[in-house]
Amino acid sequence: MHIQVVLFDGFDPLDVIAPYEVLYAGGSASDGAVTVELVTAEGPREVISGTGGLTLRAAGALDLVRADMILVPGAAGRVGEPGEVPDEEPGTGEWRQDEFIPVLLGRTLTTGLPALLKQAMDDPDITVATVCGGSLVLAMAGLLEGRHATTHHLGLDMLDATGAHAIRARVVDDGDLITGAGVTSGLDLGLYLLERALGPRIAHAVEELFAHERRGTVWRAQGMAPAAL
Repeated sequence: MHIQVVLFDGFDPLDVIAPYEVLYAGGSASDGAVTVELVTAEGPREVISGTGGLTLRAAGALDLVRADMILVPGAAGRVGEPGEVPDEEPGTGEWRQDEFIPVLLGRTLTTGLPALLKQAMDDPDITVATVCGGSLVLAMAGLLEGRHATTHHLGLDMLDATGAHAIRARVVDDGDLITGAGVTSGLDLGLYLLERALGPRIAHAVEELFAHERRGTVWRAQGMAPAAL
């Protein structure tokens, strides 16, 4: 299984590094059954995160022929005070440090990423995963209507407003769409992806290596619906 983690200007580093390290370790524990790389929609380049100018290098371009899974992170920037609104509409203006998160996420809509993500969502052989605001990137591109997904708790209302079924859970499995909540959920998402693809023993070995136990129950639209509590 080859996984491509998509970088964009203003990305959240922990959204990327947490699942990347988990998946990379899973590849080592499985003799290469999982491989993972950093990519952009544009190709190899240095990509500046939204956290203090920290930069990662994408080694290649998002390639729907090679990828079995695409993982989209969220952005790091300003949340803002209650009632505070950005000076710019999402998706407009030039990138700058300490930008509002919705503006950073919206700016991806002006790149080639949404078209590639739509192709991936339409391909039954590709699974799309997200961490934190990565699901909002898909939602803002009109790709999550009617789908079950999660995001950072501060973005659940925004996610729901796009037509998605926003679920307050750490990881949501909606078949070929798997989404994680807040930034540290990238660890749990990565471990769940390993369990789903390679089985619980590989996931457990990585869990032990990282001294991290997964939290919460992975939400799926299966089983009995709960009564009102």
